[in-house]
Amino acid sequence: MASQRKIIHVDMDAFYASVEQRDNPQLRGRPVAVGSPRARGVVAAASYEARAFGVRSAMPSVTAMRRCPDLVFAPPRFDVYREVSRRIRAIFLDYTPLVEPLSLDEAYLDVSDNRKRIASATRIAEEIRARIREETRLTASAGVSYNKFLAKLASDQNKPNGLFVIPPDKGADFVAALPIGKFHGVGPATTKKMNALGIETGLDLRAKTLPFLQMHFGKAGGYYYSIARGVDDREVRPDRIRKSIGAEVTFAQDLFALDEAVAALAPIVTRVAAHCEGARITGRTVTVKVKYADFQQITRRSTSVAPIASRAALEAAARALLHPLFPSPKGVRLLGVTLSSLAPAGEAVDSQLSLGV
Repeated sequence: MASQRKIIHVDMDAFYASVEQRDNPQLRGRPVAVGSPRARGVVAAASYEARAFGVRSAMPSVTAMRRCPDLVFAPPRFDVYREVSRRIRAIFLDYTPLVEPLSLDEAYLDVSDNRKRIASATRIAEEIRARIREETRLTASAGVSYNKFLAKLASDQNKPNGLFVIPPDKGADFVAALPIGKFHGVGPATTKKMNALGIETGLDLRAKTLPFLQMHFGKAGGYYYSIARGVDDREVRPDRIRKSIGAEVTFAQDLFALDEAVAALAPIVTRVAAHCEGARITGRTVTVKVKYADFQQITRRSTSVAPIASRAALEAAARALLHPLFPSPKGVRLLGVTLSSLAPAGEAVDSQLSLGV
């Protein structure tokens, strides 16, 4: 039964930026962006000090510097991020073999029957956060609940360096009060569609019938019907292989030049590669999604014989798909990159998806 599970979602706080601040004392307490300050650069990650000025990942560097003149840029060091991620995962595995990584900096843990025989999931979450702090000098936020959906929502409540618990008797009420835009898995486009249907909060969503939601959202309608009631029966699966892993960004200003689009690909590719590295999987099919200013949407894809074994190879494949689309008289408002034809990464070094290569 889903209500009997004890699920923890652990999410590192501003992971890349926090690692840079940890390793460089001069960056501590300052607004930091991981990325390049060059004219066509894009922010890959931002510290909380930078976020206070509105700096976000995937934002053009020039925009970030305009919002925060004191912003300090740090070049990414993906080999270091991977090593820290491995140390954190080793901590997780001390408590349970049921660890489902989502990326380098977050994972689900099922601690219902844990190796430490600790009855309280909250206590386990506290111990894990303390150990992460002691062993890596970084902070993590955690959410504790009886299913994955609520645990993920909970981990966002007290960031950074926080812990939030949603017990079984509070799950439905918590969801009811939540704006639809805060639901994990409900993106901007779906939020806009739901708002147009009069669905602003979880309570509004719960008021809709299953046939209504299926009519408007297809197969996802059943999922929305369940989570509106605080129900999510998905298991924590350490061996789960997804059909695809992707990321996309909608830009505040349309992109017209090829070099702008190519620069914007970098943080998108990084997010996809980080998810693959965290889940220890590779893929062979790369898809680039482009949405123009007039909302026309196109996709281009290519499939390689061998697994794409590095972040650089993923970016090269995405760039090759993007190049023929320019020059374009229409501005680009959204770019996306998806990796599919997924399989578990092998033990050999050349089959691992390496962010640092």
